[in-house]
Amino acid sequence: MVESKLQEKIDPHRLPSHIAVIMDGNGRWAQKHSLPRVEGHWAGVKVVDRIVTLGRKLNLEALTLYSFSDENWNRPSAEIGTLMKILDYYLKKELNRMKEENIQFNTIGHIEDLPAPIQKLIQYSIDETRNNTGMILTLALSYGGRQEIMDAVKKVAQMVKEGKVLPEDIDSSLFESFLSTHPIPDPDLLIRTSGERRISNFLLYQSAYTELHYNNVLWPDFTEDDFLNAIIDYQGRERRFGLTQEQIAKA
Repeated sequence: MVESKLQEKIDPHRLPSHIAVIMDGNGRWAQKHSLPRVEGHWAGVKVVDRIVTLGRKLNLEALTLYSFSDENWNRPSAEIGTLMKILDYYLKKELNRMKEENIQFNTIGHIEDLPAPIQKLIQYSIDETRNNTGMILTLALSYGGRQEIMDAVKKVAQMVKEGKVLPEDIDSSLFESFLSTHPIPDPDLLIRTSGERRISNFLLYQSAYTELHYNNVLWPDFTEDDFLNAIIDYQGRERRFGLTQEQIAKA
């Protein structure tokens, strides 16, 4: 990867620790180029490669990619089949690179909904990179933010039922320990491509104070410079977390 001049504008001491990405626009990209929708998904895989490489070179702590939502199961079966083939291809192709580049592979979502061979491949990739200490690459698969919150509520309720915790002792730390992202820090920056202006049931709880960056570029056309511009945009913002400007200045 050729280093972009935009990297010179980035303050390495103010990088977001965790960037999440909604990779949107594959289907519209294919339509724009008079191609089947599945070709847009294959084109999008090449962009994933480049963004993962850049994230690692920037020494990000975590990069989370919204790869397949729980609502995506409603898509045509042929498209779902292609998406599973792409996932199989990507994991087999990238495992050695993740091991060599010290990337730790992770997933969130209802992985048990995926085909059994994919589940085994995911677990193998997690096991093979478990001891890596570099960037945590998380794929959100069969994932929905509302469902994740419901799952966590049920787990806390079960603890109360079993007498392991009292209702008055339930706090944010306990609840967050049951989220699928735990112990990864909440995303500092969330990027969405394709011009849509919503977060589409992605990391709902974790994004309470996340900076949102929307980009009009369709995902297969998303470049390293687009990613860097999102970080530059992030670094130009003042994150207050409910405090006043005066309090931030004193801190």
